[in-house]
Amino acid sequence: MPELPDLTVYVDHLRRRVFGTALRGIRIGSPFVLRSVTPTLEDARGRRVEDVTRIAKQLVMELTGETFVVLHLMIAGRLRWQEPGRALPKRNGLAAFDFDSGTLIFTEASRKRRASLRLVAGRRALEELNPGGLEVFDIDLTAFAERLRATPQTVKRALTDQRVFAGIGNAYSDEILFHARMSPFRLGRNLSDAEMASLFAACREVLTEWARRLGERTGDDFPSKVTAFQPQMAVHGKYRQPCPVCGAPVQRILRAENESNYCAKCQTGGRLLADRSLSRLLKDTYPRRIEELEG
Repeated sequence: MPELPDLTVYVDHLRRRVFGTALRGIRIGSPFVLRSVTPTLEDARGRRVEDVTRIAKQLVMELTGETFVVLHLMIAGRLRWQEPGRALPKRNGLAAFDFDSGTLIFTEASRKRRASLRLVAGRRALEELNPGGLEVFDIDLTAFAERLRATPQTVKRALTDQRVFAGIGNAYSDEILFHARMSPFRLGRNLSDAEMASLFAACREVLTEWARRLGERTGDDFPSKVTAFQPQMAVHGKYRQPCPVCGAPVQRILRAENESNYCAKCQTGGRLLADRSLSRLLKDTYPRRIEELEG
């Protein structure tokens, strides 16, 4: 799922291309993508784009008259910038947004059809789509600590919960926790002041660095290779590969559709965190420490 760094690059490139221009029309390729009734697609036609922003993991095009186009890419949704009037892909095309300078194509490489498009009238209605998570770049350490200590969740779950913090997901939370040398199973309310400061700094540093990297890689081209698995990442998607700091094999935890990765030596003092499915299968033979696994 595209997260804060990816969405930041999307926002930047969309602003360059559509700010101040009129939306000529919206074409729908899948009836499942449109999740609102009013305003209608026709109501958005001809309105100028006054800004492009982000709410949590949602992209927002603000049109004149306080009309908002809200896109939630979910896991497999992606955007492509094409020449004006480009036809929607038959297999995965969800919607097309036509401008004089080009067409924004909204696709989803999944049959589950989770990605969504909403048209919203008024800022109050737009705010109702905000899950309430804090933006780590808009708050200080005190606010960060207060929010984290107010939740009973682990730091991993808190970072990825859009009601707690905004824009961070599975991939970058792995990188943040590795950067902070912190176990994903630590409880936020139990962190010391020093650990809290380290985690807060890691959030800002990792997200800033990856937004910079992705922006530099894209250059003037519209982002086309948005993925949660980057070769330069330290642990996310690097199961069994050597940790870039200590060389120990990166570990993983499987929960539903998510895979979380961590380094046992760097983050958990050598202790292996229980993977529910694997630990149930192996029971007493499940290794408890990285040394047992390496042996």
